[in-house]
Amino acid sequence: MVSSFSAPFTVSSGWSACRRGAARLAAVSLATGLVVAGAIVTAGTAAADEETVQSPGGATATIGGLKTYGTAVLRTDGEEQQLPAGLFEMFVDGGGTLQTYCVDVQNPTQKDATYQETPWSGTSLGHNKNAGKINWILQNSYPQVNDLAALAGKAGAKGLTEQDAAAGTQVAIWRYSDGADVTALDPEAEKLADYLEKSARNLSEPAASLTLDPPAVAGRAGERLGPVTVRTNADGVTVTPPSDAAAAGVQVVDADGKAVTSARDGSELYFEVPEDVEDGSAELAVEASTTVPVGRAFASETRSQTQILAGSSASTVSATATATWATAGAIPALSAEKNCAEGGLDLTVANPGDEPFTFELMGIDYGIEAGETRTVTIPLQEDQAYDFTIKGADGLAKQFRGVLDCRTETEADAAGESVQTLSEPSPATVGGTPVTDSAGDLAETGSSGATPLIGGVAIALVVIGGAVMIVLRKREQQDQ
Repeated sequence: MVSSFSAPFTVSSGWSACRRGAARLAAVSLATGLVVAGAIVTAGTAAADEETVQSPGGATATIGGLKTYGTAVLRTDGEEQQLPAGLFEMFVDGGGTLQTYCVDVQNPTQKDATYQETPWSGTSLGHNKNAGKINWILQNSYPQVNDLAALAGKAGAKGLTEQDAAAGTQVAIWRYSDGADVTALDPEAEKLADYLEKSARNLSEPAASLTLDPPAVAGRAGERLGPVTVRTNADGVTVTPPSDAAAAGVQVVDADGKAVTSARDGSELYFEVPEDVEDGSAELAVEASTTVPVGRAFASETRSQTQILAGSSASTVSATATATWATAGAIPALSAEKNCAEGGLDLTVANPGDEPFTFELMGIDYGIEAGETRTVTIPLQEDQAYDFTIKGADGLAKQFRGVLDCRTETEADAAGESVQTLSEPSPATVGGTPVTDSAGDLAETGSSGATPLIGGVAIALVVIGGAVMIVLRKREQQDQ
């Protein structure tokens, strides 16, 4: 029987903040063992070996680097810096390539970083009133418009090379994504940037290439659990039934109870669970090949520069949904999504069971009544890595991990958040406050595994790390 549970919660330390000209900070972070102290909460039952990480679905890709680009001039604090500006190439897991521009001009792109198609609400675009204008620029410039002579004519330019077109487009995007004082070095590329900036109009966010809604369902054994609705721009998707639960007779079916191996946009899928199966959970997967809609955001959990899609080949996209069942008691369906407008992680819990479902996070108790669905926003600090697993009876365990990356570096600086130190976690914040060096951008990031921290050691490392950060900051000011 699934009943109440508590959540062992840890926050990994695997990020470091480093800006231009301050690469030594990464080495200092490693040398001092900087960590964020996580709360240690007693689990009610043993953890299951199965753990899943939330994903919104869509395309997953690895960034390959700049492909077509020119040069831009960025002005900050009275100083000028030349930097490459243009199209990145990304390689989709399972096949396909993407072309992207970046947002967050001052945040570097990490080599071979993995990216996931992400709603705007999970990135800095979610609270950017000009995000729709960025989408207009993407729809009305290179590479969507590949007639460069016609594009040059609209911009009043003498002519445009592919490099000019890419640079001018990227510069126009940065003006709206970051509010940056940035220009293209080439005069013709600059004319294109000005034209795009002045002509841009707000367009709505494009729909995801593939998602399942909702991503988690629950109910009693012997019932048909769902529906889970397919949302996609693909002509059709293949459906892979739960492999681990197949022996127990769990099937994916339609509303009539017919086994399903393929589906399309709007199809409703159900988990059909035999009455005599043991309490547990299962996962179905859907996959398709389609072009990812221009304007979709791509975010990385390594704090690599957020990307926005400018072009797509036919690419592999996928999504998963889980089902949890029990014969009695609380039966939780858990899912999560980043909410940049609220600065945290939205944890949605549905409880179709016959008992209240209770859990604890960072000293705060939550209760979901029988038949109730609630969304709880877990506050997080910008750039904060989170990694926690909610565990319950009968081996139930679900893991949520990632990095909250909701602001551009320009926004963080404007808000006076460029100097931060680590602090002990409290119920109001899941984990500590991130460390950011005020001299520039993130240079290296990564995520370590979630490990409960012993209080005294963790706090000591936090104090040492924070002191080193302050000393470095003072030395940099003196050097300047």
